[in-house]
Amino acid sequence: MKLRVTHHLQRLLLESLGWVLVVAGLAMLVLPGPGFLTVFAGVALLSRQYEWARKALEPVRLRALRGAAESVETWPRIMLSSLAATVIAGLGVLWIVQPEAPGWWPIGHHWWLFGGRLAGVTLLVSTAAAYALIVYSFRRFYGNPEARQELERQIVEADVAEEEEAEKSIPD
Repeated sequence: MKLRVTHHLQRLLLESLGWVLVVAGLAMLVLPGPGFLTVFAGVALLSRQYEWARKALEPVRLRALRGAAESVETWPRIMLSSLAATVIAGLGVLWIVQPEAPGWWPIGHHWWLFGGRLAGVTLLVSTAAAYALIVYSFRRFYGNPEARQELERQIVEADVAEEEEAEKSIPD
């Protein structure tokens, strides 16, 4: 009995967290923060309970991995990705420090670095996620054409399966 209650409680907590992450990620699409990544994490949690989430997650996961593989194909891409993450970190620090608005700022001072320190924290979290993804992508795909070929094979298989599923759903 206790195991069953624990299972239901775990399911409820994971499902609730999944929906919270989806809603928070959608908010972060217009606010500072890793919106797409947060939505993806929420759908990943929901995919444990819902078939629609599982079906939606796989193509996104495969395309994200393709993007990760492409981002480390050359040294200039790796350096540009790292530079972009570093700029985001700098902006995060700026938001946390909250200096006074400069004299050249053309609109109201309350619009200078809006969002407060929490926005800076989310930018730093985004930076940490970006660096982690760059390292992961480098270790998995850089100089490893077999990993890239396997990923492309999985994408083709997923596309074929999706097309077959769509054909089945069309009434005669």
